[in-house]
This record gives sequence, C-alpha cells and structure tokens, in this order.
Amino acid sequence: MSTCATASRDLSEPLAGTAATARTWLLLEQPGPWGSKALTSSHLDPELGRALEKAAEGTGVRIALIRRPGRHADCHATARHQVYAGHTVPGRTWLRGAALDDPRQLLDLDFAALGAGDHGDFGTPHTGDPLVLVCTNGKRDRCCALLGRPLAAALTDSGTEGAWEITHLGGHRFSPTLLVLPYGYAYGRMETPAVKEILDAARAGRVRTEGCRGNSAWERPGQAAELAVREAAGEDAADALRVVATDRAARADGADGASGAGRAEGAGRADGAGGTGRAGGETTHWEVTVAHVDGRRWRVAVAQEASLPPRPESCGAALGSPARMDVVAVRPLPENADGPTYEIPATLTSK
Repeated sequence: MSTCATASRDLSEPLAGTAATARTWLLLEQPGPWGSKALTSSHLDPELGRALEKAAEGTGVRIALIRRPGRHADCHATARHQVYAGHTVPGRTWLRGAALDDPRQLLDLDFAALGAGDHGDFGTPHTGDPLVLVCTNGKRDRCCALLGRPLAAALTDSGTEGAWEITHLGGHRFSPTLLVLPYGYAYGRMETPAVKEILDAARAGRVRTEGCRGNSAWERPGQAAELAVREAAGEDAADALRVVATDRAARADGADGASGAGRAEGAGRADGAGGTGRAGGETTHWEVTVAHVDGRRWRVAVAQEASLPPRPESCGAALGSPARMDVVAVRPLPENADGPTYEIPATLTSK
C-alpha cells in the first residue's frame, strides 16, 4: 500500500522550506499513548492541554509532548515530568530543562516572553547532548509511526542520550522527520547514520544541510533562503546567519505585492507558506534578506508555488498541492547597501 511518504519521495519533493515555525519550543514529557491531538488526547489532563494551547497562541511558542522511545503501556502511573524550553533564533539560542511534579506549573510561565527569547530563569541550562526529537505519533499519520518509531529506537539503542519521541512536527510525508535542539533545525527522510552526523555537527555548533527542512525560527520562505545562502557561502556555523527581512516581491504585471513587505522574519506568517499552493497555479515571489554575523548580506529570490502533480499530504487524505519554496537566485549585497543587518533585534512574536 502506498503511503504519503512514499509518494513524496518518489516525486522528489524538496525538503527546504517545510519546517514547522516556532521561535521557542516548549516540550512536556507525557508517557503513555497519544491521540491525534495529543495535548488534549493523552494521559495529560485535557483541561490543562487546552489551557496550554490558549496560553501559547500568538506568542511564537510551540508546545509538544515528548516521551522516551520504546513501548508505551496504557497506564496512568504518576511521575515527574521532564520539560525543555528552547529558543532557536540564531545568536540568541538557549535550551533549558526542568523536572516538574505538576505540569500545571507551566501555566505560570510568561509565554510572550518565552517567544521573545526571555526564559525568565526557567529551569537550568541544558548541558548534555543535543536533543533529537523524532516524530512518531501514528494517530496523526501512520508514516510517523512506521518510519519514525524505528528510527527513535535505533538512536536509543546506539546510545544517543538526547533521543526523544515527539507528538508532531508537521510534514508527515517527509517521515521520518525530526527536530534538533538547541539550534532548531528540522530534517526529513532521515536514517540513523545521517542523524549521527547531524548530532556530531550540532555538538560542534554547526549545521548539516543535507536532508534539512529549515530552521524553525523563520517562516518558510526564510527557511529556504537561509539554507541556500549556507550552500552558496559554504557556511555551516549554526549562529552565523539570520533572516532579517522578507518582502513579497511586486508582480510582473506591476501590481503591488508587498502585503508583508519590510517586516522582519517571524513577524507573521508568509501567506500560504504553510499550506497549499496559490490558487489557479499563481506563483508568489518573495525577496528574503539573509545577514551574516560578519556583516555580509544576501538577497534571495524565492518562488512559492503549488507542488504538481497533486499528492497526499497525509496518509488517507485527498490529493493536494502543498506549497513548495524554490530558490531562484542568491545575490550578495554591497557592503554599503541600505537595509537591516544581523544585529537588528528579532521581532517578538511569530504565529
């Protein structure tokens, strides 16, 4: 039986620009089975799950449940909950952890501050290996279970201390998919040897771009643009690049297309970037400015269009045409060119 992951792979659907967007991740350990909407359909109190969802809305914080790989008995045994909070904007990344007796304590957090990169002294700095969070929730899509759980188990069996299962990262069709913290880069179609290389790079503060979907700190045109600049400049330092602006380019017919022009990346969702392509086959053009910590900048042209032919975005779903981000050009900017630089503070919230 064909799966959404098989269809995506057979069609060579590009990975760049497909990561879930979140400037800050809040990860709550919840053992046992997970439902499709895990925050309200697991052994976590659903009232608490709904309250956490409401608290995080519009703050740039994305909440997910995590658990250690292995068999997950349907029991209600109480235990302390490991919690991680991680901010992913380059130059300001941090990862902190705490063990809580009662996860309701999370409602005391300032979610707007978390999304802006202020941890408020939550927990203590994480000093262990990078976290590798593998999407395994088969209730959302069977590919996540069929492909994700064996990968998570293999990582644990090989001694990867930072391996966890996670409820949802988006992009089931790219399974097995995973997120690496503290730097916030997501990956798809992974195998164990490649994950080992990704983690070795992360320990050294570097990014492996093969199989990378993008940095969750940026909206999806910015994710594709940043990866393209890494390839063009041969840059792998995790904190070296920042997306500082995303403008919708003017249409060829002269119509004003700058509905999101001039905003810093992460200020709001790029229209349609997370769903299907533009109606009627229309292409949306983006101009993304990527800045280097050393002062260099690039202007990257990104075309957002519908993926063809149609394919299932999830197993059992109707055929659709998800948006894809194709990098058209990468142009270095002159040193004296006007515009934002790496040092400009990031916008506080991201949808």
